[in-house]
Parts: sequence; structure tokens; C-alpha cells
Amino acid sequence: MKIFREALIILGIYLLGELISKGLSLPIPGNILGMIILLILLCCNIVKVEKVETVSNFFLDHLAFFFVPAGVGLLTSFDSIKDSLILIILLCIITTSIVIVVTGLTVQIVMNLQKKKN
Repeated sequence: MKIFREALIILGIYLLGELISKGLSLPIPGNILGMIILLILLCCNIVKVEKVETVSNFFLDHLAFFFVPAGVGLLTSFDSIKDSLILIILLCIITTSIVIVVTGLTVQIVMNLQKKKN
């Protein structure tokens, strides 16, 4: 019953994000709005981490599985993107590098703040 309740909370927040996105005709996808809403609810302690922990860990443990439909979609539309393949690969390399650098800097800043705090 606990897993069902956790799944209902996460799916309910996702549905709320979708309704806001469609209802207000926002250019932001509903799933992104749902994640932002969940983050706000968790930060404000309206939703406790324990209330969504098991299902969240399941999703994180099986995250690679959720990329399969996107990969299949790319393969089926390969003819459409083959002209831009070099640009797409270059863009992936650049954005991955940016994410790695920003993540590293963020971790360093947080670690320094924690050292100063202790």
C-alpha cells in the first residue's frame, strides 16, 4: 500500500504540472512543471521525503530503461536527422562538457561552504 500511495503522490504532482501547462498554454512541458512543483513541496516540507522515497529510488535505479523510447524514436527518424548528424554530435559534446564543468564547480562550492560551516 505504501508504494501505491507514493506512486499516487508522484503521479498526482505530474498530473498537476500537465494541467497547469495545458491550461495556461505554457511553453514549459508539464513533466518539468511537475518536477518543479515536487521540488517546491519537498523544500517547504509539505511533502516529506519519506512519502516518495521508495518509488523515487525505483525510478532512479531504472532510469536507463526510460531512455529506450527516446533512442528508438531517434533511430526511426534517422533519415530526417542524418544531414545534421555532425552538428548534433558536436552539440552533445559541447553541452556535456558544460554540464561536467558546472557540476564540478558546484560540488567544489558546496564542499567549501560545508568546510566553512564546520
